[in-house]
Amino acid sequence: MTKITFMGAGSTIFVKNIIGDAFCTPALQDAHIALYDINPQRLRESEVMLRTLNKNINENRATITTHCGVENRKEALRGADFAINAIRVWDFTISEAIDFAIPTKYGLRQTIADTLGIGGLFRALGSGYAMQGFAEDMAEVCPDVWFLNYTNPMCALTGFMLRHTPIRTVGLCHSVQACVRSLLKTLDLTDKYDQDKIKARIGGINHQAWLLELKENGRDIYPEIRDIAFQKLDAWRQAPKGEKSDNMVRLEIMRKFGYYITESSEHSSEYQPYWIKRQYPELVDEYNIPLDASPDRCRKIVAGWNKQYKEICDNPVLTHKMSNEFGCGIMNAIVTNQPYRIAGNVLNHGFIENLPSNAVVEVPCLVDRNGVQGTYFGPLPTQCAALNMTNINTQLLTVDAIVSRKKEAIYHAAMLDPHTAAELSLDDIIKMVDEMIAAHGDRLPKYI
Repeated sequence: MTKITFMGAGSTIFVKNIIGDAFCTPALQDAHIALYDINPQRLRESEVMLRTLNKNINENRATITTHCGVENRKEALRGADFAINAIRVWDFTISEAIDFAIPTKYGLRQTIADTLGIGGLFRALGSGYAMQGFAEDMAEVCPDVWFLNYTNPMCALTGFMLRHTPIRTVGLCHSVQACVRSLLKTLDLTDKYDQDKIKARIGGINHQAWLLELKENGRDIYPEIRDIAFQKLDAWRQAPKGEKSDNMVRLEIMRKFGYYITESSEHSSEYQPYWIKRQYPELVDEYNIPLDASPDRCRKIVAGWNKQYKEICDNPVLTHKMSNEFGCGIMNAIVTNQPYRIAGNVLNHGFIENLPSNAVVEVPCLVDRNGVQGTYFGPLPTQCAALNMTNINTQLLTVDAIVSRKKEAIYHAAMLDPHTAAELSLDDIIKMVDEMIAAHGDRLPKYI
């Protein structure tokens, strides 16, 4: 029997997507599903949902167990073939009070703060601290496990696991799957092109991979897509706020750097030094950048959870359709040896020639009984690799901070973060980091 352990199982909708997919996959239908979380209420909600789904679409073939609290983590992981990681280390109210509020006091504004920027750096420190414990437990009780990481910051956390633990790891995101669809939807072109006949070539780093080729039936459609995009972008820049697209930053990046990127404009605006600037405050409105978007969105999600709870957890006829997440396909390929292709986050073993070997890159990967294997992608256009490197520098230094537990490494990561460095002096960056470390207290390990 295959054992799948879900770390952060309080993420009810994500549990439904990944494990619901497994219930629809013959080779995984009789798996042992071990749900792990430190929040008993959220864990119970996911358990209720999953037991209903197991009954309705899987004839109760799966075995479901729950494990709450750090003291039960080893048992959740014991003998696991796969561990799916979807943890969030602290509540959004903590993120708002510290990771947003303190930088704002220094004049540094953010949108999401979970991947890069000063908020992403501290999210990595907290998540990395937790994942060090996961790795130690897995090395003891399931050393042959495959660790499927969905938690952001993707590159830093996946890089930590791959470079500093013995655990086989791949980082997973859905931004590559959604890339072409988001571009066509933004431009109202979903009916013009047959997406089943579109070939896209995408590679780079997570949240900043590049759509380098776009063809329909062998015909290069990128030039006409660019023309339409830039015409619409010029109009949106002049339009009233309610008539603007929410994808304008990505389109401007495509105009300036030549290619479309995989992650949303709200994310991308805080990964670069160009968009959220005290000296040019008009850019926020011009490009429709949603400052403080993450805490605002989380409040809405919490407010709407009662309705969602009834639809998902208190629904005796709950069912499921396959999602576009890669997790289930990976597990099925490893169990059955049926080849499967994904966009995965792996160490750069020469896959992208002009990015460093210790970086985590997002490239096409093949999966079978041998596990996840990255494939050769080739060099990126020089300007694209250069922009990736501004993010990679901070990611590598963040991993150093997780491992060394030295404040100096945190300072280095923050001082080289593109958005932070563009807005603050070195002295203010260090003061801000010290204040954030103190505010997080025991949520972080002790840094020297």
